[in-house]
Amino acid sequence: MPVVVVESPAKAKTINKYLGDDYTVLASFGHVRDLPPKDGSVDPETDFTMKWEVAAESKKHVKAIKDALASDPNLILATDPDREGEAISWHLLETLAPALKKGAEVSRVTFNAITKSAVTEAMANPRRIDQPLVDAYLARRALDYLVGFNLSPVLWRKLPGAKSAGRVQSVALRIIVDREMEIEAFKAREYWSVHARLATPRGDEYDAAMTVFGGKKLDRFDLATEEQAKLAVAAIASRDLSVASVASKPASRNPWPPFMTSTLQQEASRKLGLGARACMSAAQRLYEAGHITYMRTDGIDMAPEAVMAARDAIKARFGAEYLPKSPRMYKNKAKNAQEAHECIRPTDMWLSPDKLPVADKDQKALYDLIWKRTLASQMESARMERSTVEIGSADGQVGLRATGQVMLFDGFLRVYDQGRDDEEDEDGRRLPQIEQGEAARKVGGAFAAEYEKALGAGDALIESAASGQLSAPGLVADEAAAIAARRHFTQPPPRYTEATLVKRMEELGIGRPSTYASIIGTIQDRDYVRKEQNRLIPEDKGRLVTIFLLKYFPRYVSYDFTADLEGELDDISSGERAYREVLRRFWRDFSAALEGTSELRISEVLDAIDDALAPQLYPPRPDGSDPRECPLCHKGRLHLKTARSGGAFIGCTNYPECRFTRPISSPDAEVVGDTVLGLDDGDEISLKNGRFGPYVQRGEATEEQPKPPRASVPKGWDLASVDLERALALLALPREIGPHPEDGVPVEAGIGRYGPYVKHGAKYANLPDVDEVFTIGMNRAVEVLASKQVRGRAAAAAPLAELGEHPEGGPVQVMSGRYGPYVKWAKVNATLPRDLEPGAVTLERALELIAEKAAKSGKKPARKAAAKKPAAKKAAAKKPAAAKAKKTG
Repeated sequence: MPVVVVESPAKAKTINKYLGDDYTVLASFGHVRDLPPKDGSVDPETDFTMKWEVAAESKKHVKAIKDALASDPNLILATDPDREGEAISWHLLETLAPALKKGAEVSRVTFNAITKSAVTEAMANPRRIDQPLVDAYLARRALDYLVGFNLSPVLWRKLPGAKSAGRVQSVALRIIVDREMEIEAFKAREYWSVHARLATPRGDEYDAAMTVFGGKKLDRFDLATEEQAKLAVAAIASRDLSVASVASKPASRNPWPPFMTSTLQQEASRKLGLGARACMSAAQRLYEAGHITYMRTDGIDMAPEAVMAARDAIKARFGAEYLPKSPRMYKNKAKNAQEAHECIRPTDMWLSPDKLPVADKDQKALYDLIWKRTLASQMESARMERSTVEIGSADGQVGLRATGQVMLFDGFLRVYDQGRDDEEDEDGRRLPQIEQGEAARKVGGAFAAEYEKALGAGDALIESAASGQLSAPGLVADEAAAIAARRHFTQPPPRYTEATLVKRMEELGIGRPSTYASIIGTIQDRDYVRKEQNRLIPEDKGRLVTIFLLKYFPRYVSYDFTADLEGELDDISSGERAYREVLRRFWRDFSAALEGTSELRISEVLDAIDDALAPQLYPPRPDGSDPRECPLCHKGRLHLKTARSGGAFIGCTNYPECRFTRPISSPDAEVVGDTVLGLDDGDEISLKNGRFGPYVQRGEATEEQPKPPRASVPKGWDLASVDLERALALLALPREIGPHPEDGVPVEAGIGRYGPYVKHGAKYANLPDVDEVFTIGMNRAVEVLASKQVRGRAAAAAPLAELGEHPEGGPVQVMSGRYGPYVKWAKVNATLPRDLEPGAVTLERALELIAEKAAKSGKKPARKAAAKKPAAKKAAAKKPAAAKAKKTG
């Protein structure tokens, strides 16, 4: 039987179902070889020869393939249809070549979807390995290695605390840092808008916004103060209004094209809250199960048979009126035709999400998104009517505008509407029947509720006898509350989400479909970026790395240079460039840039970064004083510093006389340093500010006591409230409550890395409130510890999910552990990847994780001994007695 090799067991299982018993289908479990993580794996001196090594966990998979080839030497490589998949096939062939018999046939097959027809057609049309695609992979891998293994040591030596730098990851980090600096430099600008609630003679109400004041068309910032807003409100209130014109015109909205990798990741983030990694993981499972086409693509075209299937499904499900007369065609934007796969679409248009045979919620939600987007892309446009009503006063001094639209036919919107990254104004209000020339009556009391809300915080209502206006912070209205002015402030550009970062990288030409998820994951794993409320925020160390690279390696974090290099890699994959030529040119300039930093001193680097970040590190002070003057001693100047333990902070140049420090990301941090709170047993008790925040300390460092006792001030405490009593209470922690009533072991209360706690022996239980640490008694402590123990036992006893039986016997379960969820089979415990939720684990995925863990640890569950027959048991029972008699005799 010919041996077919794919990447994963799940894919192997699906393909085996289509090929039957005539083929042996095995999984390589991804790449079987890689560059050893050490210097010299890519050697520029020998024309970039690369040393490859079979990974330890891959050796058993390679052996299984070799064993299968012993009975049938024909090898069919069926890895994914992209650059990475071609590379996996190339690595397999290179590794298996010595084991192949003379005359053995080796072929390469690819399919864009794992369906019976696609697999059968691919098997009937084998080809050779596409060497240009492999060369593009080799070039990318060598470039990433050369940058990582040569630039990272420069960072370690010149910028303490930095971890490493990557070729594309550093550029993605720069995008995030640039946006953060934009936000910090942003100055908000105030402006006001004026609105009126009006009614037709028939009593139908509608809203209108002021567009003309004093006979002049209003621009956004023309009403810049509250006084101007009050004048505008008074102008409307004092005039009768009528409808000057009514204009209506038809409009339409066309559907979006079907998904490619970047747009799928963006929509999954907006609508499902899935990060790039989680999105691609769910898509990978759907692909391997045969439900969607290949999910790493920058193509948006759809196979003709798929278009017709979509049209048939639309007509049957929604009716002929939702079907355009001719199919919609979308132009493929992929530069490289060899990698211009189809869009991401369902393999079966008739398989609706409610019938998908998948239990995983992320996969179901993602399939629902893909199915709807695909059908919508072939549906009729939405048709609507947009109306604009101009209202004004007889003297032309005041003008307002009301807009709205009426949906005439929903078209593709019946199925799908694309999400938005940030709020956008899109007027979808429906206007009543309004006629030109009719009166526009102001409706009293229209904004009363808004007044109550504005005054809810206890602000005084301001009444102006001259104008008869009422105002509250951010809101001004006429006395009858028919007209209101609202205050606004311009907003800084929003921080990137994973979705908008992918969009920006795509716009810049940085990265490719197969790399977006790993790029974003890497900069988070290195702690250069953190994610809060779905927004990406650069950490201090990420900001320092970016500024360092911009200062000393500007070309290699340039958007244009990185995009051009991606274009050269595309040229390699299409056979238009030689990959070693690209590497030679890159290395010549890059090695020269490395050489230019060899004599740099750390102090020079810190000076350069300090100057570059000065506007953000030392913003102007409200009192006009020098922002770089130390606010504690008023003698030294503030400067960027690094600690041996890693990380950076702002400190005083007058050290050690002045010990003022603050984090670099908190220029407005409260000034704290060497504030003496009082004396205790002759020791000074001080409140200080360190790199990790404020703390209290007993005494000063001496030769006998280089590290005096200290304790961090808990988050949320007002520093003004930290007096001698509270400082001594903190320094006395952990505090002994007393002996436990059951075993006499002391029970303690303290504040640790994860917050306030009580401790009994080796058992810890968290407390909900920091202040309870100082007051908790034994009864409450025993109750908290018991509650934690009960919860712990319940968690240990109850798996999060039962996934089924392992092929070798025994249940496979998802468990909750101290360090996170994991899958368990016999003695093998495999931690879940960070982007895989416990509820999303399938049996197939669990088996992969268990196999990988078992390979690394060498663990194998002990097999149960076969049950003994009754006679054997009886004989076994007699043996010890006989042996004992012999011994005593």
